[in-house]
Formats: sequence, structure tokens, C-alpha cells
Amino acid sequence: MMAQFQQDKGKLDLTPKRFNMWLFLFTSFMFFAALTSGFIVYIGGKGHGLSIKMPDAFMYSTAIIMVSSVSMFFASKAAKQSDVSKQRLFIWITLLLGVAFFAMQVYAWNVLTFKMHAWFVNANAAISFVYVFSVMHLLHILAGLVLLIISLVGTYRKKPQAINLFRMEMSSLFWHFVDIIWIYLYVFLLLNQN
Repeated sequence: MMAQFQQDKGKLDLTPKRFNMWLFLFTSFMFFAALTSGFIVYIGGKGHGLSIKMPDAFMYSTAIIMVSSVSMFFASKAAKQSDVSKQRLFIWITLLLGVAFFAMQVYAWNVLTFKMHAWFVNANAAISFVYVFSVMHLLHILAGLVLLIISLVGTYRKKPQAINLFRMEMSSLFWHFVDIIWIYLYVFLLLNQN
């Protein structure tokens, strides 16, 4: 009886955390919308878009993050089926893909800076927006990786299933959000290059 009460109490306590996650996702969405709006205003006033072609590394990182979304889906599915070993496997895969995405983004900056000579500070501030978009997105990726690590550690510590499912729900929600945001940013940049 007491254990059931504690479990019900735990479920009630999760509602504000769920609301906070949705609130954070909404504000992040608005932040990226504001950045892209600022970019549109800038290029509209200057009469030109990006004067460079997006590095192929951005395309590869987009593919990586899309695959990571699939592995995150399977991790969540395994959690719902109480298959902890599959859940761990797919969280590990998602983590590795997240790190690969991060590395590919840094490589893209290297290509922009040293091969294309598109420095962060230059005469065409539209190029600076590319760095700002990717840096701000990578900060969200880091937060997503932290959530994934928390979910993964919880599977090794044998947390109650209700807590495990909640962590997976929040991690999955956040991870899919950052995936969608990157796809949006990448397509946006592709459409605005010269």
C-alpha cells in the first residue's frame, strides 16, 4: 500500500517537470525562429544571401542526426516494453551518433573557416549567422546528450519503471526536437545560399 502511494506521488510530481520541458522546447523554438527571422531581415536589407555553398559536412551531419532519431525511437519503444538491454543498446547508439553529429559540425566549421575562408567575422554577416545557428544548436545537442546519459545511467541503477519511462519520454522528446530543429536550419540555409 505504501509503495503504491509512493509510486502515485512520484507520478504527480512529474507533471511540473513535463510542463517545464514543453515550456523549454517552446522557448527554444521561438529562439530559433527569431534567429532565422533576423537572418531574413539581414539578407533582405543587404540584397544578398550566403555567398558560400554549405559544406558537405552539414549534409552528412544531417544524415547522422536523422539516424539518431530512429535509434532514439527504438530506445523509447524498448523502454515501453521493459526491455532494458535493448533500451541501453539504442541509447548507446543514439549517444554515439550525437557525438558523431557534434564532431561533424565542428569539422564543417573547419571547412568554412580554413577551406572556404568564411570567417565568423567578415563583411557578409550572413555567414556569421551560419556559425550562430550551428553553435546554438550544438548547445542544445549537449543538453540532449546529458539527458541521454541520465536515462542510460538510470537503466544501470535499476530505477523504477515509471521513472525510467519518464526519463525516456523527456529524452526522446528533446532529442527529436533538436533533430527537427537542425533539419529546419539546414534546409533554411540551403535555400538561402547563392
